[in-house]
Amino acid sequence: MTDSHIRRNIKMNFNYFNYLCFGWAFVGIVTRILMVGLGDRWNKWEMKSAYKEKKPLWIYIISALGLALVIFTWYQVFKLDVRYSWIIALLISLTLVKISALLFKYNEFRKFASETLNNPKKKMKLTISVFIMSIILIVMGIVLY
Repeated sequence: MTDSHIRRNIKMNFNYFNYLCFGWAFVGIVTRILMVGLGDRWNKWEMKSAYKEKKPLWIYIISALGLALVIFTWYQVFKLDVRYSWIIALLISLTLVKISALLFKYNEFRKFASETLNNPKKKMKLTISVFIMSIILIVMGIVLY
C-alpha cells in the first residue's frame, strides 16, 4: 500500500462550511488561551487598545467584513448542496448582534466588556462558554460537513 493510496482512502472532502467551523473554533480557542495566559495584560490591552474610549476605525472595517461573511455564508447555503449548512449560517448570523452593539451602542458594549473582564466569575463563564462553543464547532466541522 503506497502513501498516496492511504491518503486517498482517508481524504476528507472539505467545503466552505468545514473551513468556517474550524476557523471560528481556532479563533475561539486561541483567544481563550491568550485571555487566560495573559490575565490582566489581556484586560488592559482589550480595554485600552482594542476597545478604546473613542470608537476605533477597525470596528467599522471588521463590521463590514462580518456582514459580508454572513451574506456570503447564506449565499453558500443556497449555492452548495451541503446538508445542515443552515445551522452554521444561523450561528454566524448571530454575530450580527455583536456587530450591532459595536456600531450602535459602543459605550454600552465597552461597559459590558469591562464588567465581564474585571469580574472573575463572568470572565470564567465567558471563557468556558466560548471553549464549549469551539468544541461544538469542531464536532460540527467533522460530523455535519
